[in-house]
Amino acid sequence: MNWYEKLNQYFPIEEMKSKEHMELLLKEKADIYQKDEGQNHVLMYVETDDFVFVDYLFVAKEARGQGLGKMLIHSLKEKNKPIILEVEPIDYEDTDSQKRQHFYSREGFKHAKSIGYRRRSLATNEINELEILYWSPDDESERSIFEKMKHTYENIHTYKDKELYGESYQEVHDVLTYDETLEKVKE
Repeated sequence: MNWYEKLNQYFPIEEMKSKEHMELLLKEKADIYQKDEGQNHVLMYVETDDFVFVDYLFVAKEARGQGLGKMLIHSLKEKNKPIILEVEPIDYEDTDSQKRQHFYSREGFKHAKSIGYRRRSLATNEINELEILYWSPDDESERSIFEKMKHTYENIHTYKDKELYGESYQEVHDVLTYDETLEKVKE
């Protein structure tokens, strides 16, 4: 099974980029869009000068609980930049969503309470709501995380969207919202 098939079997269709989209990013944005692939994992991420965005992290079922996910996250932490990712809200009927959130919490990721993320899926036409999690070596503000997330949306998620999907994704201001009053709310 190739790297895209692994991701496609694990992630919901509304969260998946097309294979063409990801291959184009790997080719045309090779300076920032990276793939780390092994027998039991696929990690797709963006690395800029001042942050890392985890696009997809997959660890095979048979390798879970062996520290592989922790090792991959630690390799990103060693870059000493904020790490940002999108996750599905906890669905108490889906133990994977609970385990995923627990894993990131154990790894020191915080939930960006002031950042809202609602995007219409071109694959299903449904509104997909995700939570933004982040880890920062320097206690980065959520305002700063929001700006980095906007950059990711505009330069990665919507890259050549019209050409690839036949239509454009929503504008960034319709997808990402920031409410500074919520940043003050402590964990």
